[in-house]
Amino acid sequence: MAELMIDAKDVTRNFTISRGMFRGKQQLKAVNGVDLTVERGEVLALVGESGCGKTTLAKVLLGLLPQTSGTVELCGQPINDVPRLALARTIQPIFQDPYSSLNPRKTIGSIIALPMKVQGIADQDSMRRRVEETMDLVGLPPRLYDAFPNQLSGGQRQRVAIARALVNRPQIVVCDEPTSALDVSVQSQILNLLNDLRNELNLTYIIISHNLAVVEHIATRVAVMYLGRIVEIADTDTLFKDPQHPYTRALLDSVLTPDPNMGIPNNQLGASYPNPIDPPTGCSFHPRCVNAMPHCATVAPNGKADGGHYVECHLYDDAS
Repeated sequence: MAELMIDAKDVTRNFTISRGMFRGKQQLKAVNGVDLTVERGEVLALVGESGCGKTTLAKVLLGLLPQTSGTVELCGQPINDVPRLALARTIQPIFQDPYSSLNPRKTIGSIIALPMKVQGIADQDSMRRRVEETMDLVGLPPRLYDAFPNQLSGGQRQRVAIARALVNRPQIVVCDEPTSALDVSVQSQILNLLNDLRNELNLTYIIISHNLAVVEHIATRVAVMYLGRIVEIADTDTLFKDPQHPYTRALLDSVLTPDPNMGIPNNQLGASYPNPIDPPTGCSFHPRCVNAMPHCATVAPNGKADGGHYVECHLYDDAS
């Protein structure tokens, strides 16, 4: 049986939102009852529109935000019981924008070495050796050790961010749009690097991305989020060949094609987006769903799992 690295059950994360000076406050459920498992060595992609809760869920899994309810276990331990330094040794983030996630006043060597300093696990000489070893691992030449971020290209900066995340050899890496700020020609280099590092270091990835081409290239399993819930999970080949949830199909239909004769795709989602502070009753997707049935507006669907394929939709609900 595969080893579970992350086991999240019924995870909810609420934020208190002000409605105005005289209207009081209201709860926003950014993550709403998510069940999720991640096994050692796999690459799980979280996809969905902006505001669906992907980054909030990732922050909960990183231990940066406490969950409002539910449980998260990291390598078999409740995440709230794991000491902060031990948590940082186990799971690390790679942020979206390498231009803003690196301190412009620090050298590349000191940026990569910072996690080791925080952990206090190496002297100056061994720290430099580990940093240079990690730089070589991600394809950065030693001459950049004393350089500053503004002297590097975007691709090199992202390699620095990857090296900083890997210098303490974590087991899990959370990548929040790791290639979106890069040129297309550089994106493939970073994706191939992440794949090589995964194989070499036996890493487990959680990838947040809007780019479905990136997801199809790198992910082994895909979780589709909508308004704080995971509405479909399947292995990558299955999800791209046989998407079952109407929202998943709409996402795949929205991908642009290089053929100019195909025009701009119509995903039939419309221009409006539901208010997360006041979500629709029943199935949260029903106001935008082309397959909506009358009871979708009042009854929330039960999730149905067929092997490794999970979908939350009345179209596949035995009780519908």
